Amino acid sequence: MGALKPWHIAVLVVVLILLFGAKRLPDAARSLGRSLRIIKAETKSLQDDDRDLAEKADAQAAYQPLPPNAGQQQYAQPQQPVDPVQRVRDN
Repeated sequence: MGALKPWHIAVLVVVLILLFGAKRLPDAARSLGRSLRIIKAETKSLQDDDRDLAEKADAQAAYQPLPPNAGQQQYAQPQQPVDPVQRVRDN
């Protein structure tokens, strides 16, 4: 299995002309070119999106982690329950 030889390309061109006709080949090539441009633009935008996500992830990775006790708050000692009626009378 080697590379395409010049006669391979010639046979391919003859088959294409026979299948599609000489008038339709330029239109087919033009639409193929448009399709390739669209695919190229879409893959570039996907790569840009991936690059943006990577930059955001790097920015988030720059944050320092919290110390082990940071999530635990120091709560005051619980007070004795206050009767709601008594609280209204005091005010």
